Amino acid sequence: MFHKILYPTDFSDRSKKALAYLVQLKNAGEKEVVILHVVDTRNLHIPEIFSMMDLSTLGEKQAEKAVAEASSIAGLLNNAGLKTRVRIERGIPFKEILRVAKEEDVSLIVIGSHGASNVEEMLLGSVSEKVIRKSKVPVFVVK
Repeated sequence: MFHKILYPTDFSDRSKKALAYLVQLKNAGEKEVVILHVVDTRNLHIPEIFSMMDLSTLGEKQAEKAVAEASSIAGLLNNAGLKTRVRIERGIPFKEILRVAKEEDVSLIVIGSHGASNVEEMLLGSVSEKVIRKSKVPVFVVK
């Protein structure tokens, strides 16, 4: 039923809870999981005059850390018998999730209900909520 699943993660505890469900979906015909992390570029455009650090390297460091964490998740899913691929993208998270879902032609998105920035998301609207509203494929939200 669900052949290719997109698993967007920010590596928060909520998003990691979805891993157990990904393994269970193997019985529903799941063949491949695309693990996606989006480096949020909105936080990288603060003028350097207001910053004590070089923000140009911050995005690179975030991406390097994301590759390591996503590879660890891929190892867990591979051990469960699932084929995985890792994608690290840059941009606005909900837009990149929807773009990758279309580009990868996924049949399901599995996402945590809240990410690492709960307070910010309550004020701006959560990533998962925007994905639910705008997705063309089913979205499975893990609380």
